[in-house]
Amino acid sequence: MSIEAGLAIFVILLALYGGIGILLGRWSITMPMVFVVIGVLLGPYGSNLLPIRAGDEAVRSLTEVTLAMLLFADASTIDFSRLRHDAFLPLRLLGIGLPLTIAAGALVAFVLFPSQGLGFALLVAAILAPTDAALGMALFSNPNVPVRVRRALNVESGLNDGIATPFVTLFIALAVAEESATVSSGWLVNAVSEIVVAVLVGIAIGVVGGKLLSYAFRRKWTYGVPLQFAVLALALSAYLVSVALGGNGFVAAFVAGIAFGAATRHQLAESADYTETTGTLLSLFVWTIFGAIFIVPAALTSIDWRIIGYAILSLTVIRMLPVAASLVGLHFRRDTVGVMGWFGPRGLASVIFGILAFDALAGADKEASLLAAVVTWTILLSVLAHGLSAQPLSKWYAKRLQTAPPTSPELIDVPEVQVRKDVLVSRSHSAS
Repeated sequence: MSIEAGLAIFVILLALYGGIGILLGRWSITMPMVFVVIGVLLGPYGSNLLPIRAGDEAVRSLTEVTLAMLLFADASTIDFSRLRHDAFLPLRLLGIGLPLTIAAGALVAFVLFPSQGLGFALLVAAILAPTDAALGMALFSNPNVPVRVRRALNVESGLNDGIATPFVTLFIALAVAEESATVSSGWLVNAVSEIVVAVLVGIAIGVVGGKLLSYAFRRKWTYGVPLQFAVLALALSAYLVSVALGGNGFVAAFVAGIAFGAATRHQLAESADYTETTGTLLSLFVWTIFGAIFIVPAALTSIDWRIIGYAILSLTVIRMLPVAASLVGLHFRRDTVGVMGWFGPRGLASVIFGILAFDALAGADKEASLLAAVVTWTILLSVLAHGLSAQPLSKWYAKRLQTAPPTSPELIDVPEVQVRKDVLVSRSHSAS
């Protein structure tokens, strides 16, 4: 059978999922679970109806464009002015929790895999540091969970993938340099220059594009669908222009999103809906690619206890201890600290970072295979564990808070802050 047949089956399954997605969600069957399984069944280790391979240019291009769109959409949607009421909570998660998570992850990886070097350890940790709120929808759609907790985790998820991107860029360069035995200051200079170019491009396109579109919107030169196309074009422009100039496209897209939101004062936030929707659609292909390419090799070749051990530690102490450290002094309840630490699912950003790192290390088969195995097992366990636990755990937590004193710090009333992933949650919840 041809690849067209495989694509036909995929879109039929996509249509079927669209019809019963909410029903599956009630059974804690999440979107990533469904499309990872589809990838396994249709991929080269299954029926081979989608004969894709790691390193295929089409795979790389699709994953890169998907992440660029979602980084822009996430960053452009968050209204930072609304965070002033409780900014220090998400700032603690991002400014203390995220760096400590990377450091803890690197330390554990270096202890378990010392022969792979520091670059490998740092890279694995950075890939697995971002969180994905979409894997814990039940928590974010539960109105009985305090707004302060939901908001902090949502903002963290909306921004930490963009913040982690420069670290991933740096550590890919270091890992490649270590593997080629040419470690010098050159890798650092190149990586930093990529980031600097990306920041400048992102600011320029985000500010100029945002101002021009705001002016055109006020003059009623554009609206609706054409305006949504223009915002999507800005996201892609930031990515492509940065890459063309030797910069990092992901950093550029993220910075452009922040600059666009600030330049438009978030008056055009709804115009980013199309960018988010398109990116989300493409993310289904990315999850399918992940299932098709990485799941079976990881399951067949990863018998090493250290790989499974790292995956379990990554989802627990490597995430939960840094989060607990970032919350010191806030006097949160222990169950709140535990819930906030646990709800750090590894999702789409880690998948895409993993694919990019695997491609970059393609010349070092052993190191690339080990990295793919560690990342794959961690994401797979996260998809299952967080997907299955989100609903019962959020209900348990909400029930415990019913007896909490009204003066509990987690119950402080703060305004909601819409995050791009929050749109997905609210749509799913309203439909149910």
